[in-house]
Amino acid sequence: MTISLEDMKNYLRVDFDDDDELIVHLISSAEKICMDILRTSRISKLYRYSNGKTAVMYAAAYLYEHREKAEHDELILTIRALLSADRKDDF
Repeated sequence: MTISLEDMKNYLRVDFDDDDELIVHLISSAEKICMDILRTSRISKLYRYSNGKTAVMYAAAYLYEHREKAEHDELILTIRALLSADRKDDF
């Protein structure tokens, strides 16, 4: 289950279509960030976690709102906190 464009636009409170393509790409980037933090290569695993959807939506919103100059360290720390209970500790 991936996040729909409509759900993401509601979360962002965007009611115009100009940024639709950008938002779709940001959802994909956010999923990749969250999967990297969880150390999984399967998107289905990401959405099985209790905070998976929340983490993806937060990351996509952060990237959308800070697209001029995003502070990725801050984003990663927040996503790690959201996903810490489910994060795989293997190296």
